[in-house]
Amino acid sequence: MNKAITDGVLLQPPAFAAGLDVYSSGDGTPGSDTYANAANAVFVPADQDFGGCLEILKTSGTQALRYMGETPLLPGCYLRVTARVKAVSGNFPSVRIAAFAGGAGGVAVPGVVTTGSAVALQSYGEVVEVSAIIGAGARGGVDMVWGSGALYGHFGLDLTGPTGGIVRVDDLVVEDVTSVFLRDMLALADVRDYGAVGDGVTDDSAAFVAANAAAAGRRVLVSKGTYLLGSSVTFDVPVDFEGTVTSADDVLLLLRQNFDLPSYIAAFGNEELAFRKGFQALLNNADHESFDLGGRKVAVSGPIDMAAAVPNRPSYATRRVIRNGQLEAQGTTPWDTEVVTSQATYAPADNKTLTGVLNVANVPVGALVEGVGVGREVYVRAKNIATQEITLSAALFDAVGTQDFTFRRFKYILDFSGFDSLSKMVLSDVELQCNSIASGVMLAPSGLIFHMRDCFVSRPKDRGVTSAGVGCQGMLIDRCQFLSAEDALDVPDRVSIGFNTNANDIKLRNCRATKFRHFGVIGGANSIIAGNHFFQGDAIDNGIRSAGLVIARTHTSSTVTGNYVDNCFVEWTNEQDAAPEFNAEFSFSALTIADNIFLSGAVAPWFSYIVVKPHGPGHFLSGVSVTGNHFRSINGAIDRAERVDTSFADLDYARMKDVTFAANSFHNVRDQVFSPLTLRHREASVAATWVVADQGKLPFAARALSVDAVTARGAIVDAAGAVQHVAPAVLPEQGGAGELVHLVWPEPVEGEVQITLRMDT
Repeated sequence: MNKAITDGVLLQPPAFAAGLDVYSSGDGTPGSDTYANAANAVFVPADQDFGGCLEILKTSGTQALRYMGETPLLPGCYLRVTARVKAVSGNFPSVRIAAFAGGAGGVAVPGVVTTGSAVALQSYGEVVEVSAIIGAGARGGVDMVWGSGALYGHFGLDLTGPTGGIVRVDDLVVEDVTSVFLRDMLALADVRDYGAVGDGVTDDSAAFVAANAAAAGRRVLVSKGTYLLGSSVTFDVPVDFEGTVTSADDVLLLLRQNFDLPSYIAAFGNEELAFRKGFQALLNNADHESFDLGGRKVAVSGPIDMAAAVPNRPSYATRRVIRNGQLEAQGTTPWDTEVVTSQATYAPADNKTLTGVLNVANVPVGALVEGVGVGREVYVRAKNIATQEITLSAALFDAVGTQDFTFRRFKYILDFSGFDSLSKMVLSDVELQCNSIASGVMLAPSGLIFHMRDCFVSRPKDRGVTSAGVGCQGMLIDRCQFLSAEDALDVPDRVSIGFNTNANDIKLRNCRATKFRHFGVIGGANSIIAGNHFFQGDAIDNGIRSAGLVIARTHTSSTVTGNYVDNCFVEWTNEQDAAPEFNAEFSFSALTIADNIFLSGAVAPWFSYIVVKPHGPGHFLSGVSVTGNHFRSINGAIDRAERVDTSFADLDYARMKDVTFAANSFHNVRDQVFSPLTLRHREASVAATWVVADQGKLPFAARALSVDAVTARGAIVDAAGAVQHVAPAVLPEQGGAGELVHLVWPEPVEGEVQITLRMDT
């Protein structure tokens, strides 16, 4: 900054050659004596050192020289006054810069310093330069601090000490030196001022630490250059990056006052590296619970190994949040799925272990396991190379013996699988733009309460969110969008899955998912699935549909409530059970499906909205409630809303317990089912045994196992028309399929009854 240049302010006094009538021997104010025609002063036109100069005979104790022009002193402006002086003869005086501080109305500003440091002249002909800086602010190097009351100055010098000496004074110089103080004025401490080199080779970490310490509340400037940090650095003040930093993976840069992704991008010059370093700082920082991406989009060139970004934290359990931005997968090769085929042996006695795994070192942890008798969403949780063993995320239902397994390791934008344990990690308002080349998130093998809220998982190639262990324990997924990359494909051609779980207590709430193979495969218990909309149709007439939710646990103890299940269905299976046949356990039990909207269009007639698929014999339903749902088929009717898939086994209908299927509505569904089922039966001619059929209205084509009530509707009469006040014996579960109930009367009668049947006991 230079006011003479920027604002045209006149600072420089005229040369002595222009006349001495503007130079005062007093304080420079109007009316003070001048050196024009003074007896003790003369202009010397030619001096070997100065050219034209003023020669003064010192005749008083303080011989003053002041320019009588009012040199303006503007707020924030600092002036340096310089004089060059030499002794010619006589006594040697001292010389100092001096001035009159003028305030409003031409009155001197009281209480301010008006002189600089004095310098003694010691030899004739020696040129001595004196200077002083004048300004409003009390900054280091300012000799005369005048505050805001000074509007102008009469600048010059004083000769002090003995009289009788003759000195010559060169033309005075007044210049704007505000730029000297600019960094202090802008509250900046430059790391270069504290020894930083910025050549990318020299370790500048000590200089960074020193700049942080010296800033004392000011900002730190990392000026242009590349700064190597050999050790971790914490900045307690805001930092501005003109240059960039580089460091090893294990070196931290913690920006406490501007802890956000844009600042880390400025620091490292690479947005992907900046994200890794910001996450590293997040897990090593007690001051911030969240890392704000600042609305930035980060181009991700390959899977981000989140554990490798924080090598000093194999486990972490304090709540941390990544928020407000987009991570976009780019490139091709780094996202290619790893595929390994290897022979291994499985035994139900150790139901989550593969033994004798050939080439086990090449099987990636986190890989999907495929093979005969392997259910959906079974992953490699861990491996032991020394023992040739693999630990699985779930049991295999029919893989006893030795066979070839295929292991597919999908690649995820955010891969947390390298942590031993990770708890309370939150993704908030983050979009994972997978671009059909990457998957979304791989969870840590263990940990509690992973939380995604208000996020988008857009076009994942294979998976949205994957749990290969129990890092999904207590997982929360709230108000998220899962947008498939397979919208254009027909249902049989889709392979992607929105999410899976293995552990208990998940909450899936108010999400939306489009056209995956499955929205979710849920392997744990105690789940709350509420308020979601997931749809999976295609344009094929009489087309098949895939399950929206797959519940892969018999005793699920879960609720599916208030969802919009659109052109897909809820499938309940035990395919992750090493002994899939019923064996003194809780069978398919503790599931509530309530108040959902089920809709389908142009589907095959055998399509159903709720499908139970046992993988072994002997299973039954227990403690199941299906109430308040709305079942509707458009563009064609379906046979029934519920069914049993007998591909592997059927249910044991004689063991059904505590099943309620009531208060649902059916539209374009042929067999509208209820349990309890209330029917009217009229016997038109006298008979001792009335045969009552369930009319196909018991759920899952079940047996009529019990009767809650039989109520006469009008008179029960014998062959003579006499009213009989008798009650029948009730024999449920009659007929070949157990679909009949026999009412056995003491004598042949006719009439009408209302009967309530149940499919359970």
